[in-house]
Amino acid sequence: MSRSGYDAVVDVDDEGDLGHTDLREDLEFHQSNFSSTTNLNKPSGLPLPATASSSGGGQSGGKKLIWTLGFYSQFFDVDTTSVLQRCWAALFPRANFLDVLEGNPDLYGPFWIATTVVLILFLGGTISDYLASTGRGNFAYDFRLLSGAAGLVYGYTTFIPVVLYLALRYFGSESANLLECWALYGYSNLIWIPVALVSWSPIKILNWVFVGVGFGVSVAFLLRNLYPVLSATDRQTSKVLLVAVVALHFGLAIAIKVLFFAHGSPLPGGKEETGPGTGGGDGDGGDKQAMFF
Repeated sequence: MSRSGYDAVVDVDDEGDLGHTDLREDLEFHQSNFSSTTNLNKPSGLPLPATASSSGGGQSGGKKLIWTLGFYSQFFDVDTTSVLQRCWAALFPRANFLDVLEGNPDLYGPFWIATTVVLILFLGGTISDYLASTGRGNFAYDFRLLSGAAGLVYGYTTFIPVVLYLALRYFGSESANLLECWALYGYSNLIWIPVALVSWSPIKILNWVFVGVGFGVSVAFLLRNLYPVLSATDRQTSKVLLVAVVALHFGLAIAIKVLFFAHGSPLPGGKEETGPGTGGGDGDGGDKQAMFF
């Protein structure tokens, strides 16, 4: 600039404003009293860029180590509003869920959704057991339902996305992201909360309808959002992966129905066949089947 190194002095009128100042006549330039080196060394009052502050050797700008809490806390860095928006988008999808995540998939929502499903499955399964055992002596809680629900839900939500991610990477999908897979499967479990709340009904067909609705909503959510990622592989591979996703999710739905809401189950030897007056109801075989279901 031609005026660098100068101070600008503007004449102010008698009223103390610049309302009618003629810049050409009243604007004067005088030699600056500050050297260029002083201005360069003077702090500007703004924080240094992240690259500059991290270059000083501080640990705050370095990579987080996998055995530190800071490494895992970044996956839970999400506020309540965002989690609620994602839950709403999972139940009533209007846009691709990966767009809703905005490049920031979280594990906070999936963890608490899975935990809620586990507790409600235990509660619903216990109510189902109570209704099935009415009139057959004292009722006892079976806490194996709780451990079974935890193993089923946590295991499915944790390991199936890992297997899917590894398969996608193996078949050349560069857009596959493990955190996004975990988020998709985690939020897809949300529909099982209302399903588990109503599936303890003694009406057989109604329970199957509820589980079928849960399966349909959750698998449609998965296919809608996984298809763009799966289509990055070749056509035959994407078809196989789609069938695998549907089959595994169907297995989850059947496991939820049979293991937790099995009174009225169509399987031979279910709870409805272990009551008084039925074959094997008082034998060891009937007792083992009742314990399993």
